[in-house]
Amino acid sequence: MTIVFAIFGLSLAMGLPVALALVAAALYYTNAVQPLPDIVIMHRLVAGMNSFPLLAIPFFILAGNLMNEGGITNRIFAFCNAVVGWLVGGAAFVVVLAAMIFAGMTGAAVAEAGGLGTIALRVLRKAGYPDDFSLGLVASSSIIGPIIPPSLPFVIYGVMAGVSIGELFSAGFVPGLLMGLALITAAGFFARRSDTILRTRFSVRKILETGKEAVLPIMTPVIIVGGILAGLFTPTEAAVAGVAYALFLSVFVYRSLTWDKFLEVSVETVETTGVIMLIAAAAAMFGWVLTISQVTIHFTTFILDVTGGDKTLVMLAIVGILVVIGFFMEAIASITILVPILLPVIERVGVDPVHFGVIMVLTLMIGLLTPPVGAVLYILARVADVRFEFVARAVLRFLIPLFVVLGILTFVPEIVMWVPNLLYPD
Repeated sequence: MTIVFAIFGLSLAMGLPVALALVAAALYYTNAVQPLPDIVIMHRLVAGMNSFPLLAIPFFILAGNLMNEGGITNRIFAFCNAVVGWLVGGAAFVVVLAAMIFAGMTGAAVAEAGGLGTIALRVLRKAGYPDDFSLGLVASSSIIGPIIPPSLPFVIYGVMAGVSIGELFSAGFVPGLLMGLALITAAGFFARRSDTILRTRFSVRKILETGKEAVLPIMTPVIIVGGILAGLFTPTEAAVAGVAYALFLSVFVYRSLTWDKFLEVSVETVETTGVIMLIAAAAAMFGWVLTISQVTIHFTTFILDVTGGDKTLVMLAIVGILVVIGFFMEAIASITILVPILLPVIERVGVDPVHFGVIMVLTLMIGLLTPPVGAVLYILARVADVRFEFVARAVLRFLIPLFVVLGILTFVPEIVMWVPNLLYPD
């Protein structure tokens, strides 16, 4: 298997897409190590995509894109600014609060960074914040998107781990709120030390006016998540409902979505979905190779031997592995590859797969803020027209509160599992 992993690593180093790198490594094994008929290989590739919950992915992506193009983002920002913009550090609080609301619509950090980035940076710059603070806050706030439901990474993890996506969604509420609170605290600390930060004036009338405009967009996560938790529809059906509602707002209420914009959004959705599905298919094949070659068994034995089977040490080791993987690999690919390897380990030490799913996704999301891969950093560097290295340095101060939250959630699982245990009692 050493050669298999070497081929995978070399393929990535050569710049091949993750999906092709996975297929190349798996094909070497199925041809040179344990020859198998081509029909078996094709079956494993197709089986990786043949999952009903995966149908939610294109619809969640489309719903988020429609929200971005439909002028809904501006209304959310205006409402958040009226609510908290008058506080010390108000503009920074606006960005985090808007990110938390927007998280209930997109389910993806990259979509949130692209959708909120331009407006958020404009708000912070107007309030007098320096670019390094502004870019760091916008980048770190964007990773709340995949934690507060709906969440594309949770869908992928649920499919790979055989875990209820509804439980995963419910488990993301409290962690997402904690992330927002941690970032608000850090932002408030900076604002109190600066005398250049401007604030808006408090106005009940402004809150009511902007709230009237924002109430319909804010209902989006209520419809999606509330419908799932109430048992009205599955996550896949909820994604379809989200698209229908986004179209209703953009076309009939705000009349901001043109036919050309709709075609552009549709093409972008197809492209993003195609990439994700190819990764899912290739990772399913690669994971199957790891299983039949007993790599998962050997890895489980190795981790348990090194840590002595201690639950705390096992979680520390796995989080450390995920942090390193997050430096170099995109989150969706990491989940599809690593779940078959790590799941047997955490089950052996008694970690709930739902709790582990939240920890895994959060850790990999932090990886989006770190070079050299850091997709969120590249997006914001393009949006702000600054160097990638400048954005990477700007994020450093906000990694501290995020890692604090990660540590708390890792070793106090009751925080993560409180809502799932409440909504899904055994």
